[in-house]
Amino acid sequence: MKRNRNFNGIKKILVIKLRHIGDVLLTVPVFRALRETFPHAHISALANLETEEVLTGNSLIDEILPFDRNIKKLSHMKYYLKEIDFLMQIKKKGFDMTVDLTGGDRAAMISFVSGARYKLGWESKKGFIGKGHLYTHLYKPNGNRHMVLQNLDVVRHFGINTEDLSVDFQIPEDDKALIKKILNEKNVKEDAPIVHVHPTSRWLFKCWEDEYMAEVMNWLLEQRVNIIVTSSPDERELDKAKGILSLVLSGLTTHDSQFIDLCGKTTIKQLAAISDVSDLFFGVDSAPMHIAAAVGTPVIALFGPSGAFNWGPWDNESSKFKNPYIQRNGIQTFGMHTVIQRDWECIPCGKDGCDGSKISKCLDDIKPGEIINILREKLKK
Repeated sequence: MKRNRNFNGIKKILVIKLRHIGDVLLTVPVFRALRETFPHAHISALANLETEEVLTGNSLIDEILPFDRNIKKLSHMKYYLKEIDFLMQIKKKGFDMTVDLTGGDRAAMISFVSGARYKLGWESKKGFIGKGHLYTHLYKPNGNRHMVLQNLDVVRHFGINTEDLSVDFQIPEDDKALIKKILNEKNVKEDAPIVHVHPTSRWLFKCWEDEYMAEVMNWLLEQRVNIIVTSSPDERELDKAKGILSLVLSGLTTHDSQFIDLCGKTTIKQLAAISDVSDLFFGVDSAPMHIAAAVGTPVIALFGPSGAFNWGPWDNESSKFKNPYIQRNGIQTFGMHTVIQRDWECIPCGKDGCDGSKISKCLDDIKPGEIINILREKLKK
């Protein structure tokens, strides 16, 4: 596949990432590489609806195009008409270059239909036959590298690069003010320690045992640490969070003013504002973990079947690292962040629990005392 570094006449660029919230956030250095290489180009981002918020307000991006996946729920005729209309709208925009960081069939078709002269893509053996021929430039990143680096490698391989690998996140002032107002109403002092706890994930096999999470949260309260607890408004996640909170609240008396429950009540930007005012983030492998890292809050994250070398929290201050989380598994640090994971041979398996159970034994094997010791050391700093 071509390795042509001479891209001519680039006025409009489309970057495609049709994945989940955290995946979209970790593409930020790609936009910076494009902006530095083509400073006068109009750069657009195409992301799934409700994931694009991690990119809004970013000065590297001129336009965000959300794709509504809910059209799949329409009748076959309406669905195809919506798809065709969307593709035609993309074509009308007259992009000179597309950068597909998804590797899926839909992203390949969008790249091709766009009519762009240069179509850069993430090489994948999955999908329909001949998909690779829809691109002009293809590259397959090293799967053992962090996703920030894998995303950037797709363009860096063709001479589009940046030395700044920061994954930054813009928080509106209104959202910052809202969180400060909540803290004031709870009489949380400005110098009081705050830990943002996000105990859930859309994939429940990434979650820790309720009793363990509650034990750690109770310990934090005993240390006079303020806790802000969040979760997605998704019904399953919210039920999980409520189960954990019931174990905490059952023994909550003197420390009730230190406990702020915002489960299911925040936007993505407000999640970032919560992490921004917090001294630490503690939670599971999830999008809020990546958001906390992006705003510069030290993260302590529980990892089960996923590889931290791919998905660990990214440290903007240490982003000159060629590849963080160099071990295959186990407890690792990258800058200010810590990943707690077992060092078992089966990790990472990438499966949804052990033997299809939706329960990850490697997570359940991590005990509260281990986490408390790490939290204690982090809080001292």
